[in-house]
Amino acid sequence: MFQIIFDTGAKTPVATAAATTNLWPVWVIFGVVGLAVIGILLQRLIASMQRPDLHGLSREKIKSTWEEIEKSSGMGLMGAKLAVIEADKLLDGVLKSMFIPGETLGERLKAAQYSYPNIKNVWPAHKLRNQLVHDSTFELTSSQARRALTDFKTALHTLRAL
Repeated sequence: MFQIIFDTGAKTPVATAAATTNLWPVWVIFGVVGLAVIGILLQRLIASMQRPDLHGLSREKIKSTWEEIEKSSGMGLMGAKLAVIEADKLLDGVLKSMFIPGETLGERLKAAQYSYPNIKNVWPAHKLRNQLVHDSTFELTSSQARRALTDFKTALHTLRAL
């Protein structure tokens, strides 16, 4: 195009136009790569906007703590009890780091239900934890522990913390 304007007439505009039409595959490739880069950037931006800020906690710390909880859950009945208690404590820490109001985990769960309606599904697991801590005669079964840990994990996923 610049050759048409600044050229002294050595080449005809038709020859220049023919030379630029041979470059269309390059422009298509640049366009596709550009769109892919823009798409990836938008996807990351949207994902970062959907994840809540965790003040004082990192997702890496949450993941490593959860891995420890899963390890201890496989160490017999006492390990399962400890895993349920620690999972409850982890969920409470995540809600605190999100500045969900409340004095107890129960109050924070009630407040969190407005933004995360599915968080209500963790109530049986939290009640199980309370039975473990407050009732010395309560006997935990392995199926109860597995179900509670699944509920805690689902709640952490719902909060986009895990």
